[in-house]
Amino acid sequence: MTAAPAPAPAPDAPPTRAERIGDAALDLLVERGMRGLTHRAVDERAGLPQGSTSNHARTRQALLETAVRRQVERESGVLAPHELPGPGAAPEALVDALALALHRYLTDHRSLLVSRYELALEATRRPELRSFFDSAGAVFHGPVTAMMRAAGSAEPERHALSLIAWCEGLMFSCAAGSFHAAVPSRAELRTGFDELLRGMLGGQP
Repeated sequence: MTAAPAPAPAPDAPPTRAERIGDAALDLLVERGMRGLTHRAVDERAGLPQGSTSNHARTRQALLETAVRRQVERESGVLAPHELPGPGAAPEALVDALALALHRYLTDHRSLLVSRYELALEATRRPELRSFFDSAGAVFHGPVTAMMRAAGSAEPERHALSLIAWCEGLMFSCAAGSFHAAVPSRAELRTGFDELLRGMLGGQP
């Protein structure tokens, strides 16, 4: 008897209105900067009736929070959960995962870096956005600290900060700084992570 064909995977759900508004806001930040982010412009970019963005986010602060929330959601998808090293994984697995994520940012998701920098700069001028931006971005700190602890770090919190800062500096340099035309390969990124982690982990990996 011939086996029945496997069912086709379910199609991705269409984006919600909140996601469309968030995506449009991020696109505008990349293309026009903070001054180009208005409720009307978001409606036009998202293809929504005039007033839709105002109904969802009545104030500019609410619109900025919507953009930050969507930024975090999209950044969380750069590295799929199954690609993250699990508890007890070898340090080499951590190096591979970090190199993969950073390479994806610099090749396929450069616009996400630009929108992040726009939001981060605006947060320096808006205390009410600063706390929201910091709390939203903190969702990445815990997993990195846990990965450093699992890799054998004696000071996982401090090493997580150093690792994140190194990544942030490299991403800025290659996305918006003086190295924007010289994106490192995945192998080069892996070498960089390997060197960094060897110093942190006392010779490992």
